[in-house]
Amino acid sequence: MTGAGRVRLRDFAAASDPGLLRLTAGLRTVGAIALTLAVLAPLGADVPHLVAGAIAAMVATFAVRDKQRSSQAVTLALGLPVALAAVTLGALLASRVVAGDLFFVALIFCAVYGRRFGDRGTALGLIGFQVYFLSLFVGATVSGLPQLYAAIGVAFASSALVRFALVPETPAGTLERLRSAFRARLARLVAAQLELLDAGPADVDGALEHVREGTARLHDTALMIQGRLEAGTADEGVARLVQRRVADAEVAAERLGLLLLTARSAERADTLTLHLPGAPVPSGGLLPVRDEAIDTLRRDLEALRLLVLRPVSAQHGTALSHVRNRLLGYRDEQNLPPAPPAVQDVFRGVGEAARAVLGLRVALDGPQDESDDTPATARSREELDAEDAAIDAGEEEAQEELTGLRRPTTRAAVQVAVGSSLAILGGELLSSQRWYWAVLTCWIVFINTASTGEILVKGYRRLVGTVLGVVAGIGLAALVGHHTWTAFALVLVCVFLMFYSAPLSYTLMSFFVTAALGLLYTLLHTYSFSVLVLRVEETALGAACGVLAAAFVLPVRTDRRTNDLLVAVLDRLAEVTETAVDQLSGGPPGDLLDQARELDQALADLRAATKPLTHPVTPLRARRDTARYVVALLETCAYQARALAATAELLPTHPSIAADPRLRGAGERILQNIRALAAHVADEHSPEELRTGPSIAALLDTGTAGSPRYGRVTDRVLRHLGRLDEGVTGLARPLRVPVAGPRG
Repeated sequence: MTGAGRVRLRDFAAASDPGLLRLTAGLRTVGAIALTLAVLAPLGADVPHLVAGAIAAMVATFAVRDKQRSSQAVTLALGLPVALAAVTLGALLASRVVAGDLFFVALIFCAVYGRRFGDRGTALGLIGFQVYFLSLFVGATVSGLPQLYAAIGVAFASSALVRFALVPETPAGTLERLRSAFRARLARLVAAQLELLDAGPADVDGALEHVREGTARLHDTALMIQGRLEAGTADEGVARLVQRRVADAEVAAERLGLLLLTARSAERADTLTLHLPGAPVPSGGLLPVRDEAIDTLRRDLEALRLLVLRPVSAQHGTALSHVRNRLLGYRDEQNLPPAPPAVQDVFRGVGEAARAVLGLRVALDGPQDESDDTPATARSREELDAEDAAIDAGEEEAQEELTGLRRPTTRAAVQVAVGSSLAILGGELLSSQRWYWAVLTCWIVFINTASTGEILVKGYRRLVGTVLGVVAGIGLAALVGHHTWTAFALVLVCVFLMFYSAPLSYTLMSFFVTAALGLLYTLLHTYSFSVLVLRVEETALGAACGVLAAAFVLPVRTDRRTNDLLVAVLDRLAEVTETAVDQLSGGPPGDLLDQARELDQALADLRAATKPLTHPVTPLRARRDTARYVVALLETCAYQARALAATAELLPTHPSIAADPRLRGAGERILQNIRALAAHVADEHSPEELRTGPSIAALLDTGTAGSPRYGRVTDRVLRHLGRLDEGVTGLARPLRVPVAGPRG
């Protein structure tokens, strides 16, 4: 493969699997299992102990989620005695049905409750539960404990060796790969925007969908970087610098897409078009046309994509340096090519995106070669240097601590204990030998879920994946027959695919789990069609027990949870908007970086919580459409707020941006309306109403004929405020908030 081919393959892998997190998880787990089998087989271990070692290696690998390597080592060391205790109790209680069931329920409660103690508590609880399950699966006996101890010990040692030596992962390394993924996804978004520029009437919907997908994936990668900056960067100042540059690049790329949409039509494109699947392209298309300006724009978008992927350096000569200087020149009005105003705006957007790429390069790669800089490029560097020098460390906000049954971990522990009790009773009626599959399903559907709707959707997906996996398991079992190592090899393939697909599709993950289990049953000589059918029945029972427990034991209704999260998003949106407007009006600098990150995280939580409402199989179609519309509107509002924050961050250092005290008054109505929305969502009987009135831009009119009302930067701020005002007002209808006219 040529060097260019390797670069393209690396960029594709970085974009499709940010940080290579899925690939690393799959390789590490498969490596630990393979190493365990390679050690146990020469020692003469029989198939049940090989299976036990393989399962223990898998558990020891995926359970440990600590960020720092030292913390991972401590958790892994503590996990071994927990695993040995669990398998011992499993063997001792195997013949004591009632005592064993009671202990299993207590273990499940403690494992779920342990989540409140962070990653280590979660890992130890998971290890305890899964190894106890292992003892049931392989039929552990007291006389066989020494061999099981040896298998589990080898499994944990193999997991440690693979984690820390063969497939090492450090927070800094993960963060570096995520940075590469951000670049790759930014380049793919620019390529999608170029496709949108060239798309004809028949292709424009597909091109727009690619832009939407690219914008969402870029945002997801930015959130992943934000979540790992603290652990992956020793210097807090550097971490905040990277956070700012990533946010700048994201906002610039999204703004460029919006400007392209506007240039394609005779009317202004709504930001909602970038976030709402199925939203039509604005009518009255003007592009594509084959004139000199559009040809130049097409060339410059391709140049911007290359600039994202390849840094300007001696290796690439002066060509990219020339390209960078030309793109940055579009930030000056005199360098804009003759074109309609909407197309000139796109060129300005290209210039701002090039500036964001330059800032990203400086933040990630350090100082750049400045020998070929033009005055426009030198000015951009000076602006970036001044901004970098103004970064201050922020303080973390204290979080409210919930107590008692209000604490999510306590409530979930009670729910899963009740659900598991029901699963044990029902599972025993189905099979006195395989009842634990129902308990396992009940346990799993509670992991990373927080409402009845989420548990229902997860149970449904697990059942579908299990049914399909049973079909695959039948075929694989017939294929391998009694060939032990062929079966183990296929198990490793299924395990890798299970971990690689887990973040993408829970149904797909369940499919590979069930297929692997069919092979394990074959290895244990307990495979039959009836066993796999029983697996489906136990899975359905466990999912049903989980849903019943979630619905009737300390229930958290999906409506209530989404309303709570919606209020949190609106509160964060108000905070970012208020701080940005205050700073743009001449107020003191605020902690906009952290506030914008909290807004993004709150929106991500809401988006995840609404998945049960937007699932394709939901019968409540009107409710599904409303949820999608509300989330899309909130995403557009969040984009406008991030853009305001990015502009406000420039104020202390940017030579061409000055505060405009009139902006404070222009933002008051928006803030009042956001708070009215939050009050009405929290209490539907709230008397608060949304206020309408003159446009945001009209609020700054000086009333002096013939004089400019505001400068270019204030004009940009007003566009963001105006669209934020429209988005907030647009939320009134789906949220059923009354709208009053302007105050007299």
